[in-house]
Parts: sequence; C-alpha cells; structure tokens
Amino acid sequence: MTDVKTPETYDNLKKALAEDPGISESPAPAVVVIFGASGDLTQRKLIPALYDLASSRQLPMEFAVVGISRTEMSHDEFRERLREGLKEQRESTFSEEVWRTFSQGVFYMAGDSTAPETYTELQDLLQKLDNERGTGGNRVFYLSSSPSLFPAIVDQLGESGMSEETEDAYSRIVIEKPFGRDLASAQELNNEIQLRFREEQIYRIDHYLGKETVQNILALRFSNGIFEPLWNQNYVDHVQITVAEDIGVGTRGAFYEEAGALRDIVQNHLMQVLCLTAMEPPVNFDADSVREEKVKVLKAVRPIKESEVDSVAVRGQYTKGWVWGEEVEGYREEEEVAEDSLTDTFVAMKLFVDNWRWAGVPFYVRAGKRLPKKATEIAIRFKPTPHTPFAHAGDDGTEPNVLVLRIQPEEGVSLKLGAKVPGTKMEIGSVNMDLLYGSAFIEEAPEAYGRLLLDLMLGDPTLFIRADEAEGSWKILAPVMSAWARKRKIPFYPAGEWGPEEATVLLEDDGREWRRP
Repeated sequence: MTDVKTPETYDNLKKALAEDPGISESPAPAVVVIFGASGDLTQRKLIPALYDLASSRQLPMEFAVVGISRTEMSHDEFRERLREGLKEQRESTFSEEVWRTFSQGVFYMAGDSTAPETYTELQDLLQKLDNERGTGGNRVFYLSSSPSLFPAIVDQLGESGMSEETEDAYSRIVIEKPFGRDLASAQELNNEIQLRFREEQIYRIDHYLGKETVQNILALRFSNGIFEPLWNQNYVDHVQITVAEDIGVGTRGAFYEEAGALRDIVQNHLMQVLCLTAMEPPVNFDADSVREEKVKVLKAVRPIKESEVDSVAVRGQYTKGWVWGEEVEGYREEEEVAEDSLTDTFVAMKLFVDNWRWAGVPFYVRAGKRLPKKATEIAIRFKPTPHTPFAHAGDDGTEPNVLVLRIQPEEGVSLKLGAKVPGTKMEIGSVNMDLLYGSAFIEEAPEAYGRLLLDLMLGDPTLFIRADEAEGSWKILAPVMSAWARKRKIPFYPAGEWGPEEATVLLEDDGREWRRP
C-alpha cells in the first residue's frame, strides 16, 4: 500500500486548497466502500464521478475507495480495469496525472458479501487506511450489488459494528434503486435497514435528482414570480411528463424481465419528477422541507382502484421495428428475455393530485423503451384564452401556451407563444421562446452522480429519497401491478413508435393528445 503523504508539502497544500475561493466546500476525510464493485455501475458511473471530483479538487486529500465483489483481482488489476473504462469515457479530458494521484487511493478486496469473515477483513483494511491515509474513520457503504444481497450486507455491517457512529466519525449507507419491487418488499427493506442504521444515515439514491435540469424545476418555479401564480388548476389544463428512450434493454434482459418499465422508471424517476412539478414551495431548500413537500404530493395522488386500472393505465411491449433508420429486434428476441414474456417496456398513466392547487388537473405520464427518440420532459399546457379577437371563419390559428422543461438530452426551457405571422393579414401563429441550459451558463454542469456523491460525503440528504417517499410511490402503483399481474396478454407496439394504440386512446378519450417531444 502506498503512502501518498509528502510531509513537506502536505500541510501547505491542504491549507492552500482550503483558502482557494474557487474551490467549493470539501467533505471531511472518508473511505467509500462499494459493494458490487466489479459491476457496470462502478465502472460507468461511480468511479468516473469520483475521478471528476478529484480532478476539480473537491475530494479531500485523505480519501480512499475500496471495491468489494466476488471476482478475484489485485489492487492493481482493479485500478487498471477502472482506468481503461475511464479513458474510454473521458477520451478528451482524461489526465494521467490526476488518475495517478486518485488511483493511489483505490483498493480492492475479493469477498463474499454475505460472509462474516469478509467484514472482519474489511475492518482491518479500513483501519489500515485510517492509519496510512488519514481517512478519519468516516465510512460510506455504497450498495450497488444485486438488490437481493442488500439485507445480508446491511445485517453484516450491523453485526460487525461498522454501522455505528461516534462523535468524530460518521457511517452512511447508500441504497441504489430499485428500492424493493413492491410496497411490501420496500417496507420490509426499510425495516431491515433501520434496525442497523438511523434514517439520518440512510441515503436512497435516484440519480435523476442529481441532474441539473431536474433541480432547475425548483429554481424555475420558486425563483421566478411570473410562473408560480399560474401554476395551479385555474390556469393549467393538464401536465404531461415523458421519459422516453430510443434504446432497447440491451444486455439487461434478465434484470428487465424482473423489473419492467413500471418498476424501473415510473416508480422512481417519473414519480420524483411528478413530485417536483406538483409540490408546494418548501420553507427552505433543506432536506426536511423539500422531502416533506414531496411526500404531501404522493399522499394527495388519487388512489387507483384495481377495477379502474384499464381506464387510467396502459402498458405495452415493443416488437421488431425501425429506430433512427436501423431495424431492431423486438423485446422477446432480446438476450435473456422469455419468448412469451409479458414484461412491460412501455407504461402510460393518468394521475390526479387531489389538493387545492391541482384539483381536476390530469397528469399524464409515460415511459418506455424503443420509442422514436430519447427525451425526458415536463410539458405544462395552459388553458386557452377565454376570448380571442382574432377569430374569423373558424380556426384563428391560436394555440394554448405550453411551457416545456426539457431534462434530457437538450436541457432547457421552451415556452410556446402566439405571435403575428408577418404579412398584411392579422394571422396568428405559434412560436417557441427557447432557453438552452448548456449555452446559457459558462460553467459545465456536473454529472448527476458526482453531485450526489459530494452531497453524500457532506451529509446533505436533500436530493436523496426518504423512506416514506419510496413507500408512497409503491403504494400508488400497487393496484396497477396487481391488476397487470393477472393479465395474460399485453398490447404491442413496433419499435420506433410512441407506444401502443391504447396509449393514444387514453388521451383521446379526454379530448387531448400526446406531445411529440
């Protein structure tokens, strides 16, 4: 193990970093322990995010990462594997110098995460890092392994005493989504974790909340006086939230067979975006205030009766089709997918938030794979003007205003307005007033995982999900899952289309239609 401290320069460098006004608040010394370290998430998201933080000097000098999984590897083999993955992702920005410094704090331990001896060995390694790298006894345990291993890992962390905190050192645990696979399993998992960790130590992560444009929903709503007076049932006709992907399940067939679009996207990403769109202004932008308002939204969502599921929810599964000019396989032809699978790759729902602000306003939400394009957006469609002086001979060309918050891939805000068409006649047409988030600010937006990992180490849980939020989402969807579990048929849609015909009918029955992002 390499001691990177150089006594002559260490204290001076630390002092200089602390006094540099261009550097954000730096977290306390810590070790991040990643369970499931040989998996895709570690290589694609977690290590790149930590590398970026190191590159921007937002990590403390006394920092280390310990990866754990069953695969036998040395420290150097693990580092080289991460380095190759990082070079592919950061082709133009990768720095050997930054990597050399960062990787000196990266370690690996092969072990069975359900076996007590693994935790004895881990404790020895962590103690050694405290002594040699000055990591101060602070621990972050990141569970990116199979969800079926979560209870065993939590139990072993508790049994070994590593879940306990002292006045000088913290112990935090991060749970990746999906948090349970239904209400009962989410409640059970919460109970098991809370036996070993206090709620303040638990960070349930949904990386969507780390995206700049998701946080911008709150900024747009609560820092601009012009929107909030209109953000209610008096002026809003309906809201559409779309989370569309043009890709298929790829190599995740086995996972997706267990999850489907409802569990993979709707229960977490989509419900979180719904909460941020519909919530009341929080008293402060702190964890308790923000999460309390989100929970109020979930409690206000009108319960769905099982007998009414067909009238408010649609599911679908993609078949062979064309996306971006390329012919692609159907879901049932994908790797590790059953030939007679009934798994949903598309979900559309109509929800109501029964409170003073949103009474009678439908929220149409949809998520799916192999749709025509990748797009995540919130569209607020306002009611039409009560009277227009431009009406003549039928259609006057005016359309209701639509405010679109684009979350990805081209983050920004767009407002559809009515304007006069140039010419001698008084003709009205619709134009868009656009704000492109990326070009409006000089600073590059941080990756979602980087922001969340930094908040985690700083002890700020504002952008993480509380236990009652996770359970609240499952409670809303429980009747839908129950009704669909009994059905032996599923509607199909060709890859490259916006879902099955039933999704179109869902809005047509209300005299509305889906937007084309």
